[in-house]
Amino acid sequence: MRLHERYKGVIEWFSENMKIAESELRYENPYQLLVSVILSAQCTDKRVNMTTPALFDKYPVPELMAAAEPEEVYEYIKSISYPNNKARNLVGMARKLVSDFNSVVPDDVNELQKLPGVGRKTANVVAAVIYNKYVMPVDTHVFRVSERIGLTRGAKTPLQTELQLTRHIPAHLLPTAHHWLILHGRYVCMARRPQCGQCGITQWCRYWEKLNKDKGQEAAGTK
Repeated sequence: MRLHERYKGVIEWFSENMKIAESELRYENPYQLLVSVILSAQCTDKRVNMTTPALFDKYPVPELMAAAEPEEVYEYIKSISYPNNKARNLVGMARKLVSDFNSVVPDDVNELQKLPGVGRKTANVVAAVIYNKYVMPVDTHVFRVSERIGLTRGAKTPLQTELQLTRHIPAHLLPTAHHWLILHGRYVCMARRPQCGQCGITQWCRYWEKLNKDKGQEAAGTK
């Protein structure tokens, strides 16, 4: 199957069958989303959503978090992975947001990455979700699913995955496609046991294609 055929089939299926695709993080404004995405690194959205209500109640605006010490913030996020580092990053982020950006979360990916704790993935998530920028955030789900399906070929880093996906997915669909791939990876195309029997895109999937080819060879005694 040619690459453009794979992309066409996958995009059309998701467009028809996953019309609502959005972040599962709970937030009410750009500041809250930024905090949540920083916390979500190597942590589940479910755990983040359990943690942020008390955190946002204590620090509802960046000015209040900027005035706090990391040790204080730590007490609210200690159930999250890497709480010490994230507490320092949250306070540093809030202070820079207040001092350099007048407490307004920037909409530019490069400007976002100037904030402590904000790498390319986090910046892309905020830009895509809040500002509908035509960018493709790549987390572990997007990285894995893209390669498994066959949307990417030999990508070794998230940036390589991002560049390949943005080359083939229409720009206006990128913010939504990001969620398609995340949700598909979270609930269907899981890391250890992909639920191929429940998957609607197997006819365009390289993994499924190889799986059936191997089974065919085994049945024929050629493998």
